[in-house]
Amino acid sequence: MTDYIAKQVFLSTEDAERLFSVSKALASEIRIEILKLLNTDSLNVNEIAEKLGIPTSTAAVNVKFLEDAGLILTELQPGVRGSMKLCSRKIDLINIELSPQTNGTVVNSFYINMPIGSYIDCKVSPTCGIMSEKACIDVEDNPRSFYNPERINAQLIWFYKGYVEYRFPNSILQHGRANLLELSLELCSEAPNYRNNWPSDITLWINDFEIGTWTCPGDFGGRRGRLNPQWWPDASTQYGMLKTWRINSEGSSIDEMPLSGIRLEDLSLNSRDYISVRIGVKEDAANVGGINIFGDKFGDHAQNIVMRIDYSNNFE
Repeated sequence: MTDYIAKQVFLSTEDAERLFSVSKALASEIRIEILKLLNTDSLNVNEIAEKLGIPTSTAAVNVKFLEDAGLILTELQPGVRGSMKLCSRKIDLINIELSPQTNGTVVNSFYINMPIGSYIDCKVSPTCGIMSEKACIDVEDNPRSFYNPERINAQLIWFYKGYVEYRFPNSILQHGRANLLELSLELCSEAPNYRNNWPSDITLWINDFEIGTWTCPGDFGGRRGRLNPQWWPDASTQYGMLKTWRINSEGSSIDEMPLSGIRLEDLSLNSRDYISVRIGVKEDAANVGGINIFGDKFGDHAQNIVMRIDYSNNFE
């Protein structure tokens, strides 16, 4: 299961009417505050007015601006007196392209944030374990613990060798053609306690294609991870490195460094009802040094496993 699905919209000067509408909608402190309120909750107009300390009529006018610009969704629902308009945010990211578009193509980006405990398959060897924000989930160094349903709450996963596999939705590809796939996560090697010099060959597979291997230099400690809970021991693994694998029509890379010749079209992203992502350490790797995968409340980076798909809608 996914934690959230975020939508990014592309605007250009070729679509001046919509660009003007969005710009006008954002040119108001009240409307910015409304968008902030809708970050986590859906609210009706009365609730928005109450939270911002403004008249209901003022809230309604500003909601209409945001709705007309396509930044929020509204739905009429039964209320105590008649119906009420329930508001939720529609767009998370906006890109504005000032250079002219000449090919009739609109590029959008689709983001999926996958909780690290939402894997659907695994094969791990000790040392291994799963940690939530509050405590250890099940028993450490027992691969059977990786099947505990409480794993959905994981904030730190570690194992010596093997893999975890996730399935990301690909429904967005019904609306366009993929141009780019990126996968980013925070991770490091796995050693007893921590060892900053402890290389491990960490491999990524997508739809059963081996995208490539990155050698992590160590299992990092010596200072506390920025997000770690206070109870987490200083002598344990503290943080990882944020790495980004990228696959496009030219091949695969990691942090802009060429990695392999696997291209986006090789992955046949529409061949299944999902996109399979497997992360792990091969048994025959040159450096079998384990892996730590960090959630959004452990380590240095407040994110889980994030997939980005850029796709094009061609109107020619």
